[in-house]
Amino acid sequence: QVQLVESGGGLVQPGESLRLSCAASGGIRSINVMGWYRQVPGKERELVAGISNRGTTNYADSVKGRFTISGDNAKNTVYLQMNSLKPEDTGVYYCNAVGIILFGGERLPERWGQGTQVTVSS
Repeated sequence: QVQLVESGGGLVQPGESLRLSCAASGGIRSINVMGWYRQVPGKERELVAGISNRGTTNYADSVKGRFTISGDNAKNTVYLQMNSLKPEDTGVYYCNAVGIILFGGERLPERWGQGTQVTVSS
């Protein structure tokens, strides 16, 4: 069974940094795209950053220059380095994987992690 497990969330003060990790497991041969989404109460989940298995990245305008997404294809893991955090970065961060191919050949369209809370507050 494919699972995405996030870690690294927490409570920090404005200007500080956090690093999120997401490891995908469950007989995965490859993943096309992995990304991080953020959700706050009353709002839709929004893309923060994404990375393809070729290394192509994209970011929300609000985090450009502050956040860096990176990945390890061999480990099916994605990271999000968040610097200069602001209160508006607060939310639950969800890891997402799209285009999953298992070793047995089965293709799965998408999976989500359980989410990790990031709170930026003084």
